[in-house]
Amino acid sequence: MPDEANPGGAPEPQKPEETSAPKGAGEPSAPQAAPPPAGGPESPSAAAPPVEKPAQESAAPTVPAEPKPAAPAAAKPAAPAAAAKPAAPPAPKAPPVMQTTPWEGELVEDLKEEFGDKIKDYSTYVGQSFLVADVAAVIPIIDYLKIEQGFDYLVDITAVDYPEKPERFELVWILYSFDRNERIRIKARVKDGQKAATCFGVHLTADWLEREVYDMFGIEFEGHPNMTRILMPDGWSGFPLRKDKSIVDMDNRWVRENIGIESGQ
Repeated sequence: MPDEANPGGAPEPQKPEETSAPKGAGEPSAPQAAPPPAGGPESPSAAAPPVEKPAQESAAPTVPAEPKPAAPAAAKPAAPAAAAKPAAPPAPKAPPVMQTTPWEGELVEDLKEEFGDKIKDYSTYVGQSFLVADVAAVIPIIDYLKIEQGFDYLVDITAVDYPEKPERFELVWILYSFDRNERIRIKARVKDGQKAATCFGVHLTADWLEREVYDMFGIEFEGHPNMTRILMPDGWSGFPLRKDKSIVDMDNRWVRENIGIESGQ
């Protein structure tokens, strides 16, 4: 008797067997074929069409690379600037003014009483006392200071050249007193070619000191026993510490004439 649930008597489609995926498989299994349609045995024509594999995604279209901009043309080097004219040398600075203060004291009063207006000035500069006198009065002043005031050591005699002044040279005698522990200077001016009196009769050391002044500046001392050079070689022409002649020119001339070389520099 036919089944009411299946009046046509057609065979029921068979359920596909459930298969378990192998353990550990991480990839999905291939799709199962669809069951054959009801009403007859499976046939090739009734077989489920093969599952088409999805088409592979087409490769992304190649985007053409943008062309690189051409390198800029090398700039031509700028023409070198004209060399600047050297700046004019600065004007020489004026010599500093010697800031002196009056020299006062018992010794000054004694000198004023003894020599009066033959001594023109009494001053002190940075703790060093000096007087300015007529050149004719210098030796009597030095003798008085030695005998009466204890300045028995003639330390030095030197000079300074002022070519622009009528009395070109300033002579300087430096005296020292051991008893007083005091030093003073005596200054006097002479013209070029004018002679000063020698101090040799008061201080024997004036022999070498006056010769040195003569050798360097050409100033002669009247009454000196041996007014000759003491530092420069024989045959030297000129006086090295005068400001109107170059010491280099003097040296070159001497070495050419006496050693036979072009320059000693």
